[in-house]
Amino acid sequence: MTVPGRKPKPPLQVVREGNPGHRPVRESAKVPPAELTEPDWKTFFPELKPGRKPKAPPGADDYELKEYQQEVAAWMRLKLAADSAAAGREAAAREWERVMPVLTRAIGLSSVDRVVAVDYCVCVARLEWCELRISIEGLIVDGQRGPCKNPLTTVAAQYRTQLKGYVAELGLSPSSRGRIAPPEGGDDDDDDVFD
Repeated sequence: MTVPGRKPKPPLQVVREGNPGHRPVRESAKVPPAELTEPDWKTFFPELKPGRKPKAPPGADDYELKEYQQEVAAWMRLKLAADSAAAGREAAAREWERVMPVLTRAIGLSSVDRVVAVDYCVCVARLEWCELRISIEGLIVDGQRGPCKNPLTTVAAQYRTQLKGYVAELGLSPSSRGRIAPPEGGDDDDDDVFD
């Protein structure tokens, strides 16, 4: 359920910018620090082994040839799924290594936020795969009734919409970064961005 109106500002932002309405400033939720561990990406992108491509039966009649074509189509779908899973594992792990250390330090991401962090990485990995396939197959593909828009463009648009929500929630864009309060405490470094 959505709440009407603007998103509330984090308490630190209210204090920093002033509180002209003199509304009470709520404290941020305190989450105990805990290590954010990288998941096993094989649970999200399982390893698949498509096996060998089926061989055409020699001297096949029309029925056997049609059956062979169905076997090849099934094998190709399984091979594409295996390639997709392998690329997804790699992309998700790369995104985790790139973003999570920064988020852990900057906004205090911890183990309770693991689901959001994992879902963000899975979303990025699947979006990368969609874009790769669109680049290979093209924007227009052959459909049952002739040329049509590649269905992966719709899937990519849905992942982009989902990614937009994660970017805002995790503070990964310049505008959303201003809405997130930095964690309290930590080490007393002089070179800290929040000092």
